Amino acid sequence: QVRLVESGGGLVQPGGSLRLSCAASGRTFSRYGWFRQAPGKEREFVAAINWNGASLRYADSVKGRFTISRDNAKNTAYLQMNSLKPEDTAVYYCAADTSPFGGTATINYEYWGQGTQVSVSS
Repeated sequence: QVRLVESGGGLVQPGGSLRLSCAASGRTFSRYGWFRQAPGKEREFVAAINWNGASLRYADSVKGRFTISRDNAKNTAYLQMNSLKPEDTAVYYCAADTSPFGGTATINYEYWGQGTQVSVSS
């Protein structure tokens, strides 16, 4: 059974940091992506990483503040989020796919986690 389980969300003050983890089980994945969805908004792309970490992609809104990484030995992906802003508040989803190729749209990822809430507020 394939599962993606996110953890690390929570409430943080503006300017603070959080580290999200996505633990995969059941198979290995070529690509991981992080997406987020705020209330009343569409799910949007945040960051993506390929199988060896050599290819990284970020949404313009998080460039310079968020860093995606992966540990293949642990079958886990991470999203380090620094300098958090209130507009980063959303449910964050981990996504994964076995294909080495794909864009940043949600349709390019076959497997999804259940999401973890990130709230940025003073």
